[in-house]
Amino acid sequence: MQLFGFQIGRVKPQQTAQQDLVNKTFAIPQNDDGAVTIQSGAYYGTYVDLDGVVRNEIELITRYREMSMQPELETAIDDIVNEAIVNDDNGQSVEMNTDDLKQPDAIKKKIRDEFDNILRLLDFGNMGHDLFRRWYIDGRLFYHVVIDEKRPSLGIQEIRYIDPRRIRKIREIQKTKDPATGMDIIKRQNEYYLYNERGMIGAHSNLGTKISTDSIVNVNSGLMDAKRSMVLSYLHKAIKPLNQLRMVEDATVIYRLSRAPERRIFYVDVGNMPTIKAEQYLKDIMTKYRNKLVYDSTTGEIKDDRKHLSMLEDFWLPRREGSKGTEISTLPGGQNLGEMEDVHYFEKKLYKALGVPISRLEPQQGFSLGRSTEVTRDELKFTKFVQRLRNKFSTLFDDLLRVQLILKKICTEEEWKEFREDIWYDFRKDNNFNELKEAELMTNRITLLQFVDPYVGRYYSMEWVRKNILKQTDEEIEEIDEQISQEAKSAAPATTDAMGNPIDPITGQPMSGTPALGGPQPMMQQPAPVASAQPQQQQQQMQEQVPLPSKFQIQSNELEFAQ
Repeated sequence: MQLFGFQIGRVKPQQTAQQDLVNKTFAIPQNDDGAVTIQSGAYYGTYVDLDGVVRNEIELITRYREMSMQPELETAIDDIVNEAIVNDDNGQSVEMNTDDLKQPDAIKKKIRDEFDNILRLLDFGNMGHDLFRRWYIDGRLFYHVVIDEKRPSLGIQEIRYIDPRRIRKIREIQKTKDPATGMDIIKRQNEYYLYNERGMIGAHSNLGTKISTDSIVNVNSGLMDAKRSMVLSYLHKAIKPLNQLRMVEDATVIYRLSRAPERRIFYVDVGNMPTIKAEQYLKDIMTKYRNKLVYDSTTGEIKDDRKHLSMLEDFWLPRREGSKGTEISTLPGGQNLGEMEDVHYFEKKLYKALGVPISRLEPQQGFSLGRSTEVTRDELKFTKFVQRLRNKFSTLFDDLLRVQLILKKICTEEEWKEFREDIWYDFRKDNNFNELKEAELMTNRITLLQFVDPYVGRYYSMEWVRKNILKQTDEEIEEIDEQISQEAKSAAPATTDAMGNPIDPITGQPMSGTPALGGPQPMMQQPAPVASAQPQQQQQQMQEQVPLPSKFQIQSNELEFAQ
């Protein structure tokens, strides 16, 4: 089977993309990539929802996009996207951190340079918000990686977006019989992407072009339905609250239109007329009151300026002889038209379904960088939710960086699996609640340390204080001790001068003497001999010509002694 695109690995051209499984297993692999698992050589069908909500994945993605156009939902999505992707003054929103990567600095620099190249191909500085928004709404993101097949060492040349409604991942499973137990055991699996320009609407597995997995980068939300056969979006749990909000708003509008006006009741006296004549008479009276002939002076025409009144506003009722005559009364309008509690309830429910704090729904709420006691629990939960979204979205960088580093031969497939565990991405943050919380905790720990410090060595050991009060781990204690030792060595003054004489740490002057005479003593300043070779005036001119640094002021007699 020949697939479109390129493959990374040591697979020969005549071999297929199938991979034999080393360990025996009868369980089908469950991956959160939304792949359709089928038997080898079989067909696959689209998912059918018996409740009538969606019939396939195309309708589900289309519904997500229609939901995102609603004003309330769009506001909530903007809050999430703006919180996740924050650009600084230089237009950067994410950086790679390789501090934990145990590799030479040259390798780290190459990896960071390739990451910057990936961001440039994605135009992440300008399109970062749109990419994250598209991934959040659809629940999946597909990119086609374009390379120069003649010169693959040049790396990725272009990254093109693919509509998720036109591509699907397929996983074929081939089984065999275990000769000992007779159980069906998975022998090998084959993975590829199926692309159809018209969309994945068919039930036949051959309706489309098969593309290799290395040529496609797929990032999904990780949310699966109950059968784990379809990837869901983060908007899926907001479908019901949004529909309820729509119905309540429509019902409120209809109620206001029907109950807002003050309706009139016309009781028309029809005497002893038969029923048919009474109805005709009532219609004539209705038409008489509604017709109004008006002369238009601008055009010179006579037109019928009808005031069409709906029957929801006025009532016309016949009245027989013997009762009261013609009467007109008024029905009061709606009294509770200003109540919007139902609408607000479903708006709050919609925000809860999306994980956005309800306080952001109120327009009068301001922004405050207060203490952690002033931060609501909803804001902390929202910050953690956004962090989870960032970590899941970062899979896009991992997959693209894997292809780029392997093509440029910076690392191998096995090395990248080790590298990715020590590489993480630092997103710019606009929400400083976590930083404020950490700062307040550190302040409390240092304050408590000041009270405990007099008792260290008597009732508490230094190790106990560092682990229980400062909350330092063994790795942190070892690292801090090493840093303190290095800083002490670099900051320590010189112990001897150029002549090998020890230096007094208090005065900084060279010391002389023997231990028998009481140890080294400060060297006495030697008297300068009389300069006979040059006059005093020439010595002053030499001092003026040779500038001496202000940090080391040398007296004139010392300069004369050196000469």
